[in-house]
Amino acid sequence: MSVLNMRADFSAIAKWIAPHSQVLDLGCGDGSFLEFLQKQKPVHTYGVEIDDVRVLACVQKGLNVIQQDLEGGLALFEDDSFDTVVLSQTLQTIHQTEKILREVVRVGKESIVSFPNFGHWSHRLAVGLGRMPVSKSLPYQWYNTPNVRVLTVEDFEKLASSLGLQVIDQCILHDGRQVTLMPNFFGSLALFRVRSA
Repeated sequence: MSVLNMRADFSAIAKWIAPHSQVLDLGCGDGSFLEFLQKQKPVHTYGVEIDDVRVLACVQKGLNVIQQDLEGGLALFEDDSFDTVVLSQTLQTIHQTEKILREVVRVGKESIVSFPNFGHWSHRLAVGLGRMPVSKSLPYQWYNTPNVRVLTVEDFEKLASSLGLQVIDQCILHDGRQVTLMPNFFGSLALFRVRSA
């Protein structure tokens, strides 16, 4: 994968993962992040993906992948099976959000969750003008989006608190740069590092 095609959150997520750790990527897609991570540092990686074509892409890259629907939970894995569980731009595609987040922090000693921030000013403006937003972080039309939920930075913080999750760190990005001023307004992509409190 070329640097130009790399997703903006890959590098930020990789910084939070320790060398020689066990990493599980849920909704790993074609394995691009796992492949990127393995080039950055020595780690043991595993992926979970439901799509046949994407699972095959992972296998062709030599990645360890399990084909499974996340909606069914993670009963396959014991408590604290992994040092880090990654749920990268997948949360908004899941119906059973609370159940999955509980499972993610059960299986991982730490977890990293990233999602497009619907609170970005451009999304607010689009809705204010009567249209569903289309942007780099939300690239689909309303009728063909895989997203079943939209959420903001503040929505995630409130949900994490209600589930008893401790936010260890957060990084809000826009165009690959970290946003510190009014991140729920100016950030288009949110990353949270969490664990069970």
